[in-house]
Amino acid sequence: MSAALAAWARIVHRWPWPVLAGSSLLLALSVLGVVRGGELSSTSGYSGPTPSSQAARLIAAELPSQQPSGASFLLIFTDPHLEVASPAYREALEAAVAPLARDPRVARVVTPYGLVGPERATFISPDGHSALVQVVLRLTGSAAQRAYPGLRAEVRPGPLQVQATGSAALDHAFSATLEDDLRRAETVSLPVTAVLLLLIFASAVAALLPLGVGMLTILGGLGGTYLLAHATTVSQYALNIVTLIGLGVSIDYSLFIVSRFREELGRGSPRPEALAIALATAGRAITFSGVTVAIGLGALLFYQGTFMASMGAAGAMVVLLAIVYALTFLPAVLSLLGPRVDALRLPGLLPRAGGGSLWRRVADWAMERPLAVLLPSAAVLLLMGSPILGIRLATGGVELLPPQAPARQGYETLTRDFPSQGQDTFTVVVDYPRGSPLEPSRVGRLYDLSQRIAAVPGVRAVSGPVDLGGLDRSGYQHLYSQPPDRLPATVRAELRTSVGAHIAVLTATTPAPASSQEADHILQRLRALRVAGATVLVGGTVASDQDAVDYILRRTPAAIGFVIGVTLLVLFLLTGSVALPIKAVLTNLVSISASFGALVWVFQQGHLSRLLNFTPQPIDPAVLVIMFAAVFGLSMDYEVLLVSRIQEEQQRTAALGGAIAAGVERSARLITGAAAIMVAVFVSFGLAEIVLIKAIGLGLALAVALDATVVRALVVPSIMRLLGRANWWAPPPLRRLYHRLGTGEVTPPRVRAA
Repeated sequence: MSAALAAWARIVHRWPWPVLAGSSLLLALSVLGVVRGGELSSTSGYSGPTPSSQAARLIAAELPSQQPSGASFLLIFTDPHLEVASPAYREALEAAVAPLARDPRVARVVTPYGLVGPERATFISPDGHSALVQVVLRLTGSAAQRAYPGLRAEVRPGPLQVQATGSAALDHAFSATLEDDLRRAETVSLPVTAVLLLLIFASAVAALLPLGVGMLTILGGLGGTYLLAHATTVSQYALNIVTLIGLGVSIDYSLFIVSRFREELGRGSPRPEALAIALATAGRAITFSGVTVAIGLGALLFYQGTFMASMGAAGAMVVLLAIVYALTFLPAVLSLLGPRVDALRLPGLLPRAGGGSLWRRVADWAMERPLAVLLPSAAVLLLMGSPILGIRLATGGVELLPPQAPARQGYETLTRDFPSQGQDTFTVVVDYPRGSPLEPSRVGRLYDLSQRIAAVPGVRAVSGPVDLGGLDRSGYQHLYSQPPDRLPATVRAELRTSVGAHIAVLTATTPAPASSQEADHILQRLRALRVAGATVLVGGTVASDQDAVDYILRRTPAAIGFVIGVTLLVLFLLTGSVALPIKAVLTNLVSISASFGALVWVFQQGHLSRLLNFTPQPIDPAVLVIMFAAVFGLSMDYEVLLVSRIQEEQQRTAALGGAIAAGVERSARLITGAAAIMVAVFVSFGLAEIVLIKAIGLGLALAVALDATVVRALVVPSIMRLLGRANWWAPPPLRRLYHRLGTGEVTPPRVRAA
């Protein structure tokens, strides 16, 4: 492989302008993708086959009147001095929403004054000073989300205070906050990265090259993501992953190649040879590393039906683009620049010779006492991971928004001041495959079921076809034995929304928050209920969230097995060893567990919640899956670079201890700088307002920091010292395969060894 990359380097050196033309064509396609790409989805749920989705499909098929024709949002009007029933309040409220009623995008505006009886009471707060208005739109999805700000601006509250929430308001809040998070991360990360690159290279020209590759990679990733949206549903979260991962890996990979090119020029190599050695060594390392990262992110494709699948596809694509640009655009520019890559030097920042001597001393110290270093290091990492033993999983809801988000504040006012509106509901669907659910015997069973549902601790009320007029079991059986046209009007109205040809729907309400343990216990009890001759399905927000968690947990073993298996294969192809890939996987798992434990300590237990501006909450399983997929690949950056350099040194000197120390020393400044850049990029995403992005950014930053310091400086040298000659062991058949494939060449033929 090294020979092939060296040959490619010579081709690039001979024809740099055609290579740059190819990069320009790819750039043009990226811009076209951004401009002409598809529309991204703002949803983050799961659409696969689950009991809750099956219940929703039955309701949609048999009770279409229950399906909303368009999106909606809620307005909460408040006046501490006026009561909703007063003429002055009514006049002010109706004047405030009059522009909405005339807007052609609005289907209807529902106010308390157009309702009667119990329904009207649900639109008025218990203290009588707040009123609820529902604005139902003719629009759905992203169209409703885009229209919301203009519609909200039409409201003229006058003397009343007003807050907005509901689906359209919350969807817009998530979308707008994600966009703000992305802009903030780019604004923070790019200048910080530029400064770090200047510190590493002490040359403005050399520092600009990785930044240029990073910008090309991100633009290509964004274009590809938008084009992918033409073929499948792609979540808005994918844009954050493209920028987060793309910027980090592209700068890392460029950093490795530029550094090796400068190193070879400094040793007196002519330009073509320096470029060949850089691609044969650093280029080989980033190819293996990039493939590993792409494979890790590709594991998210196991979660089809969730927003994670599109994030995995977009993430893998941007990593592959980073490799492409690092092996095409970057060497072409280096070929043209030659020694001018060190132009615009900053003398005060020139690195001292032997800049990795500190890390070499640390490595020597670790190898002199490997067990004494390894055991405490592993113990510290495991201790950091211990909070994961108390983890609680739940999909994120409105709490993912920052506390100051107006739509979230409106939702909290809704749940506080309008208890009947803010309660979570469980939709219990009783499905009879044949016949009507209103047959006399079945009516009695429905009544019994409603009583059992009402007896579940935490259930506030039950509504449905057997919750009318306070009748007993025999009373309902007698009521529904009459012809439908003889039933009271109120009963017929209820039947249109709760009884289909084969299903009956009972709705249980609870004040318990959707992500609470109490709501989980209610769901488990409801799903344990049985009705003779029928299938009982439970839907609603709590049920669909729990089904999503269960689905992710079911798919995770296969995804983990895929990532570990392919990682072992790629590292074997790199090193020809069986022991080193196993060591890499085990150390990865330990460092990942430490970052997972930190996530639980911070985001679930609530430490640093005020500083980081979030509400403590259960961990969204998507965060753990995305972090595992990303960290497992990203940590290979330093593993591949370090092991490749150790392998190179050992082939040159045949001394294991010296090769390990020299490998650590020669890669120290580079890995430290690369890790600092990666951490800076990830921390910039840790400044996000959306908790999911904040958690991923900070989790990745911690994982990379641990991997580049504790793991690289202490754990790896001590384990390799303990393994000794077994580091490079492989069964004879695998060793022969390794040599036959030729992926283990460290220096190409006819190129001087480093």
